Amino acid sequence: MRESEYKYWFDDDGITFHSQHKVLFSQSAGNKALSFCELLKITSDMAVEDYAEQGMSRDFLKENGFAFLVSRASFRFHRMPRENERFTFTTWEEKPEAFQLVRAYEFTAEDGTPLISGLSSWILADPVARRIIPTKNFTLRPPVEIQKEHDCQKYGKIAMPENLQLLDERKIRWSDIDGNGHTNNSRYGAFLADALPEAYRTKTFTDFRINYAKEAMLGETMQLLGSFDEDARRAVIIGKVVRDAAGNDTNSVSFESELKW
Repeated sequence: MRESEYKYWFDDDGITFHSQHKVLFSQSAGNKALSFCELLKITSDMAVEDYAEQGMSRDFLKENGFAFLVSRASFRFHRMPRENERFTFTTWEEKPEAFQLVRAYEFTAEDGTPLISGLSSWILADPVARRIIPTKNFTLRPPVEIQKEHDCQKYGKIAMPENLQLLDERKIRWSDIDGNGHTNNSRYGAFLADALPEAYRTKTFTDFRINYAKEAMLGETMQLLGSFDEDARRAVIIGKVVRDAAGNDTNSVSFESELKW
């Protein structure tokens, strides 16, 4: 199949959205597997595309007073897709919580083998007032009542260890910022990957969870702190904004993540 033949389509239910992909060279990490950054980019971009294909582009949503922000996500890696591998990505919405929209993901190999399963929650917000909107107020499409079993952990609170150590420090640059004016959710996947000590870069991770606490803004300085528990086969990496763009000291958690192997 040539790249020009890749396509998007919905199932007859009008809810389940599919897209075809190939892991390009730039999307793979040093181990030739799909990078965390690209994983988060695909899942968020295709959620946006899902809505656009239903006639609800980002501009249309903004005009109607809505913006979607990823809040939490959880993934199980059955096998990470690798460079040059083709796969089908599937996503659909599920029954929302009071203040969180819910979305599921599946990455499937060409032979039908599961690659990645995922589940996420999204905040519905007013793009001008920047206040959270109850999901019952989102009436631009019919209510969603689907709920399925998922072969991954549910998104949720990540238990924080006490022995966090400084791994890295970086400034938020212009290339990190998206059209919403803050660090794109996928960039945190690059931040945590860069912060991993060398011994953990080649681990075969089985589960990945990430929670977004506070958006990181242009010019801010973030510290990456982590803890590694070999007995529990678990790593926790968090990002803290320690200085604002003016150089003033701050201490706010921007994201929390958990990796298991």
